[in-house]
Amino acid sequence: MTYANRIAAALNIPLRRVEAVLELLESGATIPFIARYRKEATGSLDEVQIADIQALLKKIEELEKRRAAILQSIEEQGKLTPELRKAIEGADTLTQLEDLYLPYRQKRKTRASMAIEKGLEPLAKRIFSQKDKEVEAIAATYLNDAVASVEDALQGARDIIAEWVSENIEARDRVRRHFDKGAIISSRVARGKEEAGAKYRDYFEWSEKLVNCPSHRLLAMRRGEEEDILRVSIEPEEGMVIPDLERQFLFGYGAATEQVRLAVHDSYKRLLQPGIETEFRNSSKDKADAEAIRVFADNLRQLLLAAPLGEKRILGVDPGFRTGCKVVCLDASGNLLHNDTMYPHEPQRQVFEASALIEHLADKFAIDAIAVGNGTAGRETMDFLRKIKFGSPVEIFQVNEAGASIYSASDTAREEFPNHDVTVRGAISIGRRLMDPLAELVKIDPKSIGVGQYQHDVNQTQLKDSLDRTVESCVNSVGINLNTASKHLLTYVSGLGPVLAQNIVQYRAENGPFKKRSELKKVARLGDKAFEQCAGFLRIREAQNPLDNTAVHPERYALVEKMAADLGCTVSDLIRDRARRQQIDLKRYVAGEVGLPTLQDIMKELEKPGLDPRGEAKAFEFGNVHSIEDLHEGMVLPGIVTNITNFGAFVDIGIKDSGLVHVSQLSNKFVKNPMEVVQLGQQVTVKVVEIDMVRKRVALTMKNV
Repeated sequence: MTYANRIAAALNIPLRRVEAVLELLESGATIPFIARYRKEATGSLDEVQIADIQALLKKIEELEKRRAAILQSIEEQGKLTPELRKAIEGADTLTQLEDLYLPYRQKRKTRASMAIEKGLEPLAKRIFSQKDKEVEAIAATYLNDAVASVEDALQGARDIIAEWVSENIEARDRVRRHFDKGAIISSRVARGKEEAGAKYRDYFEWSEKLVNCPSHRLLAMRRGEEEDILRVSIEPEEGMVIPDLERQFLFGYGAATEQVRLAVHDSYKRLLQPGIETEFRNSSKDKADAEAIRVFADNLRQLLLAAPLGEKRILGVDPGFRTGCKVVCLDASGNLLHNDTMYPHEPQRQVFEASALIEHLADKFAIDAIAVGNGTAGRETMDFLRKIKFGSPVEIFQVNEAGASIYSASDTAREEFPNHDVTVRGAISIGRRLMDPLAELVKIDPKSIGVGQYQHDVNQTQLKDSLDRTVESCVNSVGINLNTASKHLLTYVSGLGPVLAQNIVQYRAENGPFKKRSELKKVARLGDKAFEQCAGFLRIREAQNPLDNTAVHPERYALVEKMAADLGCTVSDLIRDRARRQQIDLKRYVAGEVGLPTLQDIMKELEKPGLDPRGEAKAFEFGNVHSIEDLHEGMVLPGIVTNITNFGAFVDIGIKDSGLVHVSQLSNKFVKNPMEVVQLGQQVTVKVVEIDMVRKRVALTMKNV
């Protein structure tokens, strides 16, 4: 069976679509490009499905690589029989392959290998056959310098049998089935760690079926185990497994059978159970990682696609108490015009001077809006700014500043602002986030943005791949202004990357703004393939050709021009006049690689050229609370969703610590996935239901509010 056949069967996607995706990926096409511009070839598969095909291809390639290595290893040992080769070549999973390879794998010294060296393998075979009744007498014939007693001989034979049992494929499958059906994950607090591990109190005495354990709980227990606070185990009931193994290996009632029984028990406790437990630890961790990464990626997508305020003149504030509030003024392109510091809070409390400074800066730089970081002193700074009477309307926004400190100390920030310190850079980042969250957040490691759950506990390679793919998807779904985008933003555009992004910025600096998309071909090292992949995702405002400010790909410009010509008008007329567009019969233009999906996409773009799909940012005002001490049960408050997990949504209600709306409190209806009810950055109304002053936790509800 070909790779394409296996992928099609596993993902339930028609074979021809899988083959088309694999061919496009092999040719160097990116996932966003394939999903957007090759719908006819793939049957309109979306980015998730295409990514699944790519991921499964990688897994299959890794499986085949391991299969070849195993065949070579066993062949070099001279033990590769035709039957074994057939079994290995027919194995569908890595687990099956490793089970077949287990008896031939090079091992460190084991109790069984040492017993074999002492000459006890023939005795083990006789006992394992369970035909002899006088096993002690037989064992006595195997005494030698290395085997001092009958009991030593029997023990050695049992060690050998235990290893045979543990390497038996059917036995391993039996134990796996019991783990599959009834494995229990249990956690207990380590002796003397009750106080140090208080944050893991919920898991001091915990057990549940592994299949029912959600990812956040499993990852929490594993973290507690790594910190030496918890002791975690995964196993089914022993009373169910051992009788099953006995039914497989015991067929008598004599002394030999009793020796085999002892060996089977030992094999399970010493070899099979720990080995299969490790498998299930790894597989359950993999599942938990995949779920946590999915949640993180979903949060990141919502954060990156948050509504921008747009090209406005912004005053950015990085709040602080003792060290003051860092203030920056940015023009509509995000360039720094001025920076300063004010001290409206304790201990200086220079309220009059700070008010005068803000009024002066707002007037001098014609400020449209103020962006305030939501960290320390953020709420107090918002209250201070709202009391200022500006000469012209100025909106005030609170901005999530998670990761701003990471950016301000990064090479990227130093490169952008070499003559300013980290505090000024942080305020600039906060201001720019209000203008365009996507353009600013791409400069920060996604793990530092402050969304998701247990991101530092999951597989970091898989996390990075998923988050990079999410950023790439968001950048390309929005479309990037070719003449203002930073190299960091351009890096994520389909077909580019760091080198071509830098070359575009360099070309722009030397030659001025791009006037048309085709000019990209003059950029160093940007060839036809890169142009094909990136052009549709780059926009040129007020370009001579209006299609350069749309997601219509240059390869379809001639088609749009033909539509216009058939109506006796220009492309600009076609964009302006909805009535003309309605006269177009799309079926007339279906030909070759162009089908209705592409034609429908083109019509959508002509309706809204250059329109940002993210909407527009809205200001928000908290209720009259500043700390957990201000809360009481039953209080109804406005809030902003700051993080979404599988177990609920965290909501900022204006105090230091966000409150939690548990998944069961999100709606009067059953909620499986919190993201079905709330989105990151959504403004919600919540009610306080419980306040834990010790752990600084606030439980909220959205039911009947």
